[in-house]
Amino acid sequence: MIKIGIIGGAGYTGGELIRLLVNHPQAELVFVHSKSSAGKPLYAVHQDLLGQTELLFSGELHRDVDVLFLCTGHGEARKFLEAHPPAEHTRVIDLSNDFRLQPQSTIFDLQFVYGLPELNREKIRTAKAIANPGCFATAIQLGLLPLAQRGLLQDIYTTGITGSTGAGQALSATSHFSWRANNIQAYKTLTHQHLGEIGQSITQLQQEPGVDLSFVPWRGDFTRGIFISSTVRVDLSQRELTQLFTSFYQGHPFTHISEEPIFLKQVVNTNQAVIQLEKVGDKTVIHSAIDNLLKGASGQAVQNMNLMFGLDEAMGLNLKAGYF
Repeated sequence: MIKIGIIGGAGYTGGELIRLLVNHPQAELVFVHSKSSAGKPLYAVHQDLLGQTELLFSGELHRDVDVLFLCTGHGEARKFLEAHPPAEHTRVIDLSNDFRLQPQSTIFDLQFVYGLPELNREKIRTAKAIANPGCFATAIQLGLLPLAQRGLLQDIYTTGITGSTGAGQALSATSHFSWRANNIQAYKTLTHQHLGEIGQSITQLQQEPGVDLSFVPWRGDFTRGIFISSTVRVDLSQRELTQLFTSFYQGHPFTHISEEPIFLKQVVNTNQAVIQLEKVGDKTVIHSAIDNLLKGASGQAVQNMNLMFGLDEAMGLNLKAGYF
């Protein structure tokens, strides 16, 4: 059994991670740390865990774990590791953006590998530390990587809409139900924090300069899920595009190409990513959809853990979509 610790277990990503791990056949949840909820049962915060586990939130840290998941806020993961260096045998999976970009991806002797399995699966298998990708970054990259591998990307125009859970559990003016209901809004136009990691991954496959990504994200009137539409110009037919994407993702259990229109309910509550390609004239639109808390966060983190410990990549992640 893999002994597991979680730092920051009271938030959305921490809660999703607990839900996955309490039912994972090779996982033993040793402790879940939370300053605000120490001493309380996990189900006191995540009430759907009633009857699933009797574990209490811990205010203390335990070093005798095989893997440590960091579900802290952005900027907090690096501070935590600086104050609490992990044991030599402990592997680290960070769900924040603290270690995704070079050259900030190193601390002590830990070199963080960017944890997008469809891009870096073999590196993840031997890594001691993983920087889990961002949710928007995951959805956008999955729609672009096959084209980058062929050196076909130039100007990319992307829009994407995300649910309210993407903003985290702490309430803000734009995450209240009364604001989100019957409402949408563009935000961080052309400046979203995930642009850097997307560009870094594209450059890993397509080293030619000149790729320009314009991204406009939207806040949506729903709780979870991300839907992306990226428009590019490529000199490939619809059939060639489908073959390219199908070949690229062959053997990757969670990313699928659809010839029919895709929609969020196909992926919500799952670790799946679905992609649809549309060719109109000389323009191609790549639609991609994921659950922001699973394939965009905690599900992908467990997928990375499985790879790091030599397990079936999909172990503990065969989840049912919330289709109805």
